[in-house]
Amino acid sequence: MELLAKNQGLVLALYRFVVGLLFACHGAATLFNVLGGPHGPAPGFGQWPGWWAAVIELAGGIFVLLGLGTRTAAIVCSGTMAYAYFVVHQPQALFPIQNGGEPAALFCWSFLIIAVFGPGRWALATLLPSRTLEYDRGR
Repeated sequence: MELLAKNQGLVLALYRFVVGLLFACHGAATLFNVLGGPHGPAPGFGQWPGWWAAVIELAGGIFVLLGLGTRTAAIVCSGTMAYAYFVVHQPQALFPIQNGGEPAALFCWSFLIIAVFGPGRWALATLLPSRTLEYDRGR
């Protein structure tokens, strides 16, 4: 248990990095038709909600990955995925396994965890001298 407690900051940073990277890749796939392209038809520029969701996925994922504005970005990303689940997936069926909403549900809860625990020690925000980022540093 001591080994786990000792490496908690590293595990949190790796978790934040992986979740942010996967989310950013999802947004990039939708916006730029890369990495296998969008799931379904590509949204047009400015089209609600698909294009805006993809922008949030790309930008929010990058902010979380880097550890800049992490808590704010994580709350926005979590809310985006909650919206996606309840508006797009849940009307089709109650459970995520039935309605294809597992990624939305998992991302929603993953970002909520990051928002609660903060970015961890290995975040770019910890390198910035600004006192306005104290909230994001988890202190």
